[in-house]
Amino acid sequence: MAERLSPLDVAALLRAAAAQLAAELGGLSEAALWHHPAPGEWCAKEVLGHLIEAERRGFAGRIRTLLAETRPTFVGWDPADVARERKDCERNVRELLVEFGALRDESADLVAGLRAADLSRGGDHPKVGFLTVGDLLAEWVHHDRNHLRQIHANVQSFVWPHMGNAQKFSQA
Repeated sequence: MAERLSPLDVAALLRAAAAQLAAELGGLSEAALWHHPAPGEWCAKEVLGHLIEAERRGFAGRIRTLLAETRPTFVGWDPADVARERKDCERNVRELLVEFGALRDESADLVAGLRAADLSRGGDHPKVGFLTVGDLLAEWVHHDRNHLRQIHANVQSFVWPHMGNAQKFSQA
């Protein structure tokens, strides 16, 4: 089995993902930010809103709970419901990036300060069962990259109709 990333490694990757998001989303037009690849799929701003909520409720929030309590039971949340309530597609991307950046800085600091003994602290999730801080750190890195890939796919979907015959390069 491969070696687990250290908290310092994870903190660096959290900061790197935030920089990638700022660069990618900061370079998009409003039309590209608003683009929904298909009915029911999120636009890039909604993906960012989901990352904000996942930071608060899922990752940093749960880690703080695990550090403060002995084997807590977590409450699940529905990302699609929360996305509808947040209405991020209607929001300014700069404001969303500032909100995310502040949360991510706090989270990376939290993660960088974790000790080896903290990684085994755990609690129960109603959907997936027992989770440790170490599990959440690995999932956090995976989750970020999954949603970075989703944003990239949204941009690809946005530009696809404008590629003309150059689409054939991608179809081979």
